[in-house]
Amino acid sequence: MGISLAIPIDEAMKVVAQLKESGRVTRGRLGVQIGEVSQEVAQASGLSKAEGAMISGVMPDGPAQKAGIEPGDIILKFDGTAIKKWSDLPRVVGSTKPDSKVKVEVWRKGKLVTLTATVAEVQAPAVASNSEKASPLAQVKPTTSALGLTVVALSDEIKKELNLKNGVQITAATGEAANAGINQGDVILTLGNTDITSPEQFVSVAGKLDQTKPIGVMVRRGEQTQWVLLKPTTK
Repeated sequence: MGISLAIPIDEAMKVVAQLKESGRVTRGRLGVQIGEVSQEVAQASGLSKAEGAMISGVMPDGPAQKAGIEPGDIILKFDGTAIKKWSDLPRVVGSTKPDSKVKVEVWRKGKLVTLTATVAEVQAPAVASNSEKASPLAQVKPTTSALGLTVVALSDEIKKELNLKNGVQITAATGEAANAGINQGDVILTLGNTDITSPEQFVSVAGKLDQTKPIGVMVRRGEQTQWVLLKPTTK
């Protein structure tokens, strides 16, 4: 059909070496769901340029969670190898020998953090969850902020369902917030570089924002975590 595929020779030789040594191919596993770091995500998270792999989800009890990697982190370097684009990470992790301890450099809330992860072995193909269903809204009085977002505290049920300790849930989004893709049912985890713990604190932080500058918002939707760039609503 006129279609050809190519594999880098160094990757092919690694496979050959493993087959000669043990008769099977092993692949490293970190236990994360990742996404692209766009220019908008870079600006929202405070990165000077769009690079790395955005962590949208962390598997429970996996190597990443044990290492302290969190949703919203951006991996910039893995075991000394720079991650220029998100698709670099699976290749680099996969070629790492299981049980190896590696340094992982992540960008978190405007700072570079270095963590140590023990790479696990891929046992079976994993299917990432694409569920984006909204969690049931907490039945408490909502609070509206200057960002065009109406929020409520997280119920114990939602915290348990999403494995969260803090955050506030959106009951209504208008203006720039709605235009940016923030929806009812989303959970706000971080505003700028500030972790959100309650509706009152969220409103206080939002009220102190520079109304002329965009602000990065870390949003949890179902099993996915992402950065959204939001311009505060001016009055």
